[in-house]
Amino acid sequence: MKTESFTLREVTGPALERAWLDLPKKIYRGNRNWVCPLDSDIREVFDPDKNELFADGEAVRWLVCRGDETVGRIAAFYNREKAALEEQPTGGCGFFESIDDQRVADMLFDAARLWLASRGMEAMDGPINFGQRRDWWGLLVEGYEFQPLYRNPYNPPYYKELFERYGFRNYFNQNSYIWRANVSEASARIFDRAERLLSMPGYRVETLDMNNLEEEAENFRLVYNKAWALFSGVKPMTREEALQLLRALKPVIDPRIIFFAYFNDEPIGFFVTIPDLNRIIGPFRGRFGLWQKLRLLWELKVRRRSDRIFGLIFGIAPEFHGKGVESAIMARYWHFLMERQTRYKTLELAWIGDFNPVMNRMIENYVCATRHKMHTTYRYLFDREREFRRCPRLGVKRRETAE
Repeated sequence: MKTESFTLREVTGPALERAWLDLPKKIYRGNRNWVCPLDSDIREVFDPDKNELFADGEAVRWLVCRGDETVGRIAAFYNREKAALEEQPTGGCGFFESIDDQRVADMLFDAARLWLASRGMEAMDGPINFGQRRDWWGLLVEGYEFQPLYRNPYNPPYYKELFERYGFRNYFNQNSYIWRANVSEASARIFDRAERLLSMPGYRVETLDMNNLEEEAENFRLVYNKAWALFSGVKPMTREEALQLLRALKPVIDPRIIFFAYFNDEPIGFFVTIPDLNRIIGPFRGRFGLWQKLRLLWELKVRRRSDRIFGLIFGIAPEFHGKGVESAIMARYWHFLMERQTRYKTLELAWIGDFNPVMNRMIENYVCATRHKMHTTYRYLFDREREFRRCPRLGVKRRETAE
């Protein structure tokens, strides 16, 4: 009986990169929920001129081939500064795709593990992104029947077994929630809490002022650094980074669906949402040249074809948790959707980690959204005898947290 032969190849030139980028089109052929990512978005991750993590890190990509056929791919990467924030130096692997064959998956995982170990790493997380956590982070384990959001991961159900059979363990889960405008998911509790908060002097909720992006970026930064910088692996944001983020989003921003909360004119919370681009870019098949860019703007701004809102990031300053700030924002959201009878039908909130139970309870009980997807970030310890511990809950010291 002849045994199939697989070959591992490092991506070193345009032809191999093209094969690496095109593999998902084969894996997801016939899957109506999958949306092909833009090649330009993926390429930016591995471009040292565009990804600042290369300043103190590296990345590499591999393919697994069966003859001339590509059957698997992966990337491995690390940044020394980020690696040092973990309990042990930790790199990452991501952009994993494979046929349903454990041998192929093991070849890919072995390549990533050995490469990272040779560079001083003692663990790897995956599948993750060599960049911001909001993009391509985690393995989809629930919600395969739903279309992914822009730059959010999607994968077949069998990937879970490929990761877990290799030895990856659940480091944390990321929940995604859906909030529908045309059903009574906005409970009276939202409006009661919002009314109580806004009746007190000093509190207000406003939409984004597109004519004053610098000030709005600084308001965003102030809240972000209070609400998010406490998380493991998340660095405080600089003024330049905040402004760069808003400028990058400017072409797709709908200022009516970005809200800031204030107390005595100081920013205390935000909810940054955008029309979901995955509703439009599917037919592009990864291409994003001039024609596709013009088509995107036409569909987004003129035809207004995106009927789904992508909750990019939600943050409340910790000292204002439990006061109803989130309810005031969502009540304002609900009134916008109802009064204007907009094209938007659903709002999706992604990336609510299970290490933040307060935020999950808030989304479920006060925002009144329903969990409909879950992604898992896995961790693999190179020392198989070392004790594995899940990500600590927000505000809990590592020594107090064990699996």
